[in-house]
Amino acid sequence: MIPPGRVATYGGIARYLAGVNARMVGYAMAATPDGSGIPWQRVINSKGEISPRHSSDGHDRQRAFLEREGIPFSKNGRINLKTHGWDGPPMEWRIENCIGPETLFDK
Repeated sequence: MIPPGRVATYGGIARYLAGVNARMVGYAMAATPDGSGIPWQRVINSKGEISPRHSSDGHDRQRAFLEREGIPFSKNGRINLKTHGWDGPPMEWRIENCIGPETLFDK
């Protein structure tokens, strides 16, 4: 549901999923197969940074994808979550799934 030009944090997504923490969301995003349609590139850490990967070029690919969507990075490699953070699913979805008014980006 995260639209182009917006990002969510691992922890922000975890708050919407019972029994899930930020690290689990990170593992799930890292395991997302190419061509799945899941916008894994739009999920970043709570500092507004792309989390480093030790065994692949995923960091560079993720940044390139986000820049193509119009998301700028600061000189220190961060995305402004106040400007580009996604507020979460529509209220109708939240009500159907018994979820409160939280947002998907950390405060």
